[in-house]
Amino acid sequence: MRYILSIIGMIGSFYLIKFREPLGDMIGETEVMRKLGGVYTVIVIIACVIFFWSLAELTNTTHLLFAPLRFLFPGGLRGAGGDLAV
Repeated sequence: MRYILSIIGMIGSFYLIKFREPLGDMIGETEVMRKLGGVYTVIVIIACVIFFWSLAELTNTTHLLFAPLRFLFPGGLRGAGGDLAV
């Protein structure tokens, strides 16, 4: 099931980029989106995150994808586990 959802995520991210104009017009623009470059840029950023997350799930490398985020939470590398633990 994980592989099917990963492939659906990759295909969905492609369609997010392809149809970003109608989707952006439907969503509308907020102040946060203006600071990030506009609604179309936010949609492309979300599509890229979904694509790389799906690719990491497909190849079972999410621990490497989210390794930099471990430094943001208390414990750092001590409680992280995985390949990068010290």
